[in-house]
Amino acid sequence: MTVESSEKNQQRLEHHLLNDFQHGLSLSPTPFADMANVLGVTEDEVLKTLQQQQNKGVISRVGAVFRANGVGVSTLATMSVAEKDVERVAEIINACEAVNHNYQREHHYNLWFVLMAENEQMLAAVIENIEQLSGYAVMSLPMLEDFHIDLGFDIKWT
Repeated sequence: MTVESSEKNQQRLEHHLLNDFQHGLSLSPTPFADMANVLGVTEDEVLKTLQQQQNKGVISRVGAVFRANGVGVSTLATMSVAEKDVERVAEIINACEAVNHNYQREHHYNLWFVLMAENEQMLAAVIENIEQLSGYAVMSLPMLEDFHIDLGFDIKWT
């Protein structure tokens, strides 16, 4: 196998792992082996590729996303962060295991993230920790009405 062929195979594996398993992965004691079986590769290749993508910052985690407040509690949170501090504060938010996803918007409230915790007290502690580490206030916007929004993204590869 040539280096070029090997690189194409690796890119194809990355594409399928990041695109194809955003939905419908069956509950199994061996989910990564199941993914490997579907893709015709080894479980080690799947794990190595996912770890590489996480190390590059392409993905933050691989795991289930539960309906809000179905297991534990959650909230949408936002912060108004000075432009010079956005990267630093985003790193603080991203390092928090309670964060489901985090994104920046062009708005007065420019950092938005979803927090999940076991209970209200733990959620409050996470918010307080982020505020202390960042020096900025967190506005918590708990869900009042449930709407299903598909969090999957069709990744366009060039």
